[in-house]
Amino acid sequence: MSSTIPTTSGGTQPLDPYKAKSVDDDLPLSQKITDLSTFITEQKFGMLTTKSSDDDLLTSRCMALAGKERGDTTLIFHTNLFSHKTMDLTAHPTETNMSFLDPISGSWASISGTASIVADKETVKKYYSPALQAWLGDLGDGVHDGGPEDPRIGVIKLEAKTAVYAVSRKGVIGRAVETVKSVAKGDVPAVNSIREVGRAEFDEWRRTHPE
Repeated sequence: MSSTIPTTSGGTQPLDPYKAKSVDDDLPLSQKITDLSTFITEQKFGMLTTKSSDDDLLTSRCMALAGKERGDTTLIFHTNLFSHKTMDLTAHPTETNMSFLDPISGSWASISGTASIVADKETVKKYYSPALQAWLGDLGDGVHDGGPEDPRIGVIKLEAKTAVYAVSRKGVIGRAVETVKSVAKGDVPAVNSIREVGRAEFDEWRRTHPE
């Protein structure tokens, strides 16, 4: 997925010099998908943004990655089927984003896609984690106990449609040095490698990695 970077009226200087210097358009798709998948797995925790079912405003909440499917392009998360985020995703499944950040390296990822809510017992048991008991609690009725049979537990499947992410090219000290040098020269630092994955690329990858 390549993007056009706007230039000045003379057409010689990019209006977004940071992106012009950082974007990597020529990487093979396999590397872009693999690097994105590795980063998401390493971070595990990210922010899920949904469009509210009540007022159309955006809401974000922290989520923990529970798994991946279809060549690592469908992200799996747990949900309480009676929670507000479940209602948001049911009402606006295509307006969903998941973002991840490594505050140490400065690397980040933003994945937009279509969400679906899955509640069948086989899928719930496949991705079940005992840690869910801490978030759901035991209501004391012998049914809603946070266990794998708890009817409140569901799974969110977020199928990636587009993604943009940045891989840090330098460590903390290297980024600081590069930034100071660039400011002194009136330039922008080349500290990140920005990669973009478009719809057609995700579709192509899923055709060859169906599981």
